[in-house]
Amino acid sequence: MDFDLELATQALARTPATLHTLLGDLPDSWTRAVEGPGTFSPFDVVGHLIDGEETDWIPRARIILAQGPDPRFEPFDRFRHRSRNVGRTLNSLLAELSQLRSANLDLLHSWRLTPTTLELPGIHPTLGRVTLRELLASWVVHDFGHLAQVARVMAKQYRDTVGPWVPFLPVLTDHEAPRS
Repeated sequence: MDFDLELATQALARTPATLHTLLGDLPDSWTRAVEGPGTFSPFDVVGHLIDGEETDWIPRARIILAQGPDPRFEPFDRFRHRSRNVGRTLNSLLAELSQLRSANLDLLHSWRLTPTTLELPGIHPTLGRVTLRELLASWVVHDFGHLAQVARVMAKQYRDTVGPWVPFLPVLTDHEAPRS
């Protein structure tokens, strides 16, 4: 599938509501569960996505669009949410994600990006040269990856209670090694 900005923004716009539907008002036994030591819970995923809204996708797009002499991105702190969200409720994080995503998509739309601007480069601290198109496509895939992660982490909470059905439930076995 070729990158299409309209299709991308349609997908990105749905993430906050999807997470709210899946997680809103659930007890901590679902939302704070993890796959293993050092991995993300659904609560952590929402916080991580907020961090991306504030410090990753749009800030990096701004760097690219500025076309300055040094289009280097700042490194992204994948774990900023752990200290930032102490004492927060999941519902407050879901509301914040929804507000930030809406504002970011409005801003993205206001830029009226063209095929030419989508090819502008930036410099990722690990990957090197990347284009705005690749950054925006990665934003979409990043969301899908974390939506899948949330479902996987939640499903694994019942791994020991499904009895002999484990071989028929690949969500329980696809990622044997826990990861964030």
